[in-house]
Amino acid sequence: MTHRASTDRRQLLQLAAACATSFWLPRSAWSQARLSDNPFSLGVASGSPTHDSVVLWTRLLHPSLPQAHQAAMTVQWELADDDKFTRVVRSGQAQALPELAHSVHVEPAGLAPDRWYFYRFKMGDAISPTGRTRTLASPGAKVDKLRLAYASCQRWEHGYYSAYRHMRDENLDLVMFLGDYIYEYPGALKAVRQPTGGWVTTLDDYRQRYALHKSDADLQAMHAACPWLLTWDDHEVQNDYAGLQAGDSGPAVNDFAARRAAAYQAFYEHMPIRAASLIRAMAGLHSGAEMRLYSRVQHGQLASLYLLDARQYKDPQVCTRGGKLGASTLNPTQCPDWRDPRRSLLGKEQEAWLSSEFGKAVTGQGVWNVIGQQSVFGQRDFKPGPGQSLWNDGWDGYAAARRRLTDALGQQALPNPVLLGGDVHENWVGHVKADYADPDSPCVGVEFCGTSITSRSGGNGKLAERLVENPHFVFAEAERKGYGVVEFTPGRLSTTLRVVDDVTQQDAAIETLARFVVQAGRPVVEQG
Repeated sequence: MTHRASTDRRQLLQLAAACATSFWLPRSAWSQARLSDNPFSLGVASGSPTHDSVVLWTRLLHPSLPQAHQAAMTVQWELADDDKFTRVVRSGQAQALPELAHSVHVEPAGLAPDRWYFYRFKMGDAISPTGRTRTLASPGAKVDKLRLAYASCQRWEHGYYSAYRHMRDENLDLVMFLGDYIYEYPGALKAVRQPTGGWVTTLDDYRQRYALHKSDADLQAMHAACPWLLTWDDHEVQNDYAGLQAGDSGPAVNDFAARRAAAYQAFYEHMPIRAASLIRAMAGLHSGAEMRLYSRVQHGQLASLYLLDARQYKDPQVCTRGGKLGASTLNPTQCPDWRDPRRSLLGKEQEAWLSSEFGKAVTGQGVWNVIGQQSVFGQRDFKPGPGQSLWNDGWDGYAAARRRLTDALGQQALPNPVLLGGDVHENWVGHVKADYADPDSPCVGVEFCGTSITSRSGGNGKLAERLVENPHFVFAEAERKGYGVVEFTPGRLSTTLRVVDDVTQQDAAIETLARFVVQAGRPVVEQG
């Protein structure tokens, strides 16, 4: 990277940070436009909540807006106690920068804890849809309940986002989105609806693909209903990429680091995440510096919520068949590299951070530690009988790293660990074992890996034999699409798997696939 490019990126970071924290600037400092149509066509969103702050997001998109080389735009914002905005508690102006696709990230601070708010944006005569958001409870506060949904994998061409229409009726405090918000593919066989553009490889490509997804009315409405905690997986960049190693889909690019940097920037531009994530990343993204997404937030004395990044820091997959990049199944006995204890899925720094955060967690039988990460955590052996066949892209490809995490759970005596996952487009429910190489090892937590919003899966044909081969799982289903809802109380959690009847229909109905209960202090999943 040239010195000029590095300087430009530093300036961009300074502008992004200023936009996130500017509550008021003189009107003369901004450019203002009057538009005949609404520039808020991508809706609004909120996310990254704490006990006293939340991120408010929108992106201006309209044919009459300035192009990337032209002026910034003035956006006003309001945060109120009521949806009529008669009791405004915070307001200000923000700058929508062309360098950041005219996205807006506002971080109002000093808010009351455990409180619902309403927010909106204005530009000229245009007013955005009204969003509803909330803060978390103060770390020491007693809390009776937390209700969240977990979701992932929403491939545009595989179906409609009708699941989100039903999710709005779940009376949620939060949504935890666990990756694959977009897909980089140009289309699919038997597509329900076609994405615009071809293969996604450049910053403009990624921006257009996010805008396409954000145009969906059901997704917009769910973003406006409550705050989201968001992480990514591979398709936000490229299928099966690992760290700075490219994946295996689409045309090859000469500079994968540049492609990843573009993808990460577009992710920031379209998500309600904090400017601090961008500041840590953009100055060196092109050369591989991080964009930090992993975090922990506390909801009173009831729950610690951890969000992990299992893609950006991972060591490349090993023993992929044919020597290609990306993933496949492997036979551990024929893959010496698989046993290398130095290999990591989360990266050394994130592993150390997570273990340290476990040590800071609130203790007590009624406290839940909820770990949102990208995939199935428990071992899934796909080969019946003797021998093993394991998928090398997820935790099964990084068994030593998984063991370090389960060791940390035990060593820190972390109360009530609950792992949530996605990626595989199937529902898997089971017990987290201290050591998956030892079937008699104790359970140290529970896991709920969710199906996709739309992305296709292989079906239930081999599911019965796989459950027999992997008895630490108590339930699996590999066809239906939807989301999970988890309700936490000091005494127990209850999880409901919700699925639509036909993802190819916009008016798909919803039903309950299964219910489960876990009692506090007892890591056992019971059908409920």
